Amino acid sequence: MSQTYSSLSDWLQHLETAHPVGIDMGLGRITQVKEALGLRLDAVVFTVGGTNGKGSTCAMLERILLEAGYKVGCHTSPHLIDFNERARLNGEIATDAQLLPHFEAVERARSGLAQPVSLTYFEFTTLAIMHLFAASGLDAVILEVGLGGRLDAVNVIDTDCAIITSIDIDHTNYLGNTREAIAREKAGIFRAGAPAICGDPVPPASLVEHAEALGADLWLPGRDFNFQGDKQQWAWAGRGRRLSGLGYPALRGANQLLNASAALAAPQAMRHRLPVSAQDIRNGLAFVELPGRFQVLPGRPAIVLDVAHNPHAAAALAQNLDNMGFFPYTYAVFGAMQDKDIAGVIAPFLDKIDHWCVTGLPTPRAAQPVQLAAALVAAGVPDDADHSIATFDAPELAYQDALKRAGENDRIVVFGSFFTVAGVLAWRRSAGR
Repeated sequence: MSQTYSSLSDWLQHLETAHPVGIDMGLGRITQVKEALGLRLDAVVFTVGGTNGKGSTCAMLERILLEAGYKVGCHTSPHLIDFNERARLNGEIATDAQLLPHFEAVERARSGLAQPVSLTYFEFTTLAIMHLFAASGLDAVILEVGLGGRLDAVNVIDTDCAIITSIDIDHTNYLGNTREAIAREKAGIFRAGAPAICGDPVPPASLVEHAEALGADLWLPGRDFNFQGDKQQWAWAGRGRRLSGLGYPALRGANQLLNASAALAAPQAMRHRLPVSAQDIRNGLAFVELPGRFQVLPGRPAIVLDVAHNPHAAAALAQNLDNMGFFPYTYAVFGAMQDKDIAGVIAPFLDKIDHWCVTGLPTPRAAQPVQLAAALVAAGVPDDADHSIATFDAPELAYQDALKRAGENDRIVVFGSFFTVAGVLAWRRSAGR
């Protein structure tokens, strides 16, 4: 029986419990509904996977294509505050009114099957957003992988150009516990004859072998494209094109050149269908925006928001904090999922963070504050006049405590999960900050 709801929030609430488990890897169920929908994307499809840097790469590629005058749809996940952030049409967040008809279309197709299947929240919403894109007359569609690649919902669509940003240890319960195993899962988004761009500077052999066995057009850093940079500007070169004197991406952080380099390879690989000029690229890098990725808010004390939630991303964040200069004290608002390598995430910050405000998060997957505090004590965080560990039930409470204690020359870093950053952003918005 087909469900129907009058508001997007009612749909989302229903979808949270519509499937027995939150993550259910596999393309069988979603493929049935996709075929019943008659879903087809005529636009050029870019699929972006990887452990870290997916959102930044999507944002840069999207902005470059928009600057070139193309009509672009971009699907990313998870969202920070509002679900609608997952669907952007021509750079604008989709409205409830734009999304609702496509939720209804997916439900009609699902319930109309001879033997209806249930879909996870991510599967259902991804289909709805793809259906919106299919109806919007777009030139390009960018799809961010949710988890892994081979069995992820976005892989139900054959990509025209795949990008894998980085490969590191994360989601080991689903993807394996080695870079080789994880790379093979991520390489599942590659397609025969289509460009397959790897942004990881040390690609695992399994990724290369899979691309070659499949007959994908593999682009490797150092072989098919490369970049060089100094403190003022950077240059990119790859397969018949050189760009020099480029300004650094508006997204901050030392790792963003790696992301930008892969993002520039994509339009070059698809230049026969979506040509872009050097000025489009310059403007795209200059105007790109993405909340929560080494986002430094204006004002004092300095406030840094970063969704880093695994050791690889944590190490990049720690490096970026070092590059910010001197602060008398650094406070952390930290919340994380219990299935993450919490010790590995904490390790890069032990000599950089003085006061830890650890927090619970509004999801059953979250580690309890006492668990996080115990991990910090085990890692050697001292208890003295210049160091502390305090526990809180919610990110906004931890953040308010850090604000009360931090001096105007100090720094507050909010990290560990999308939920951690989202909680702080939502409180700041409600408080008019």
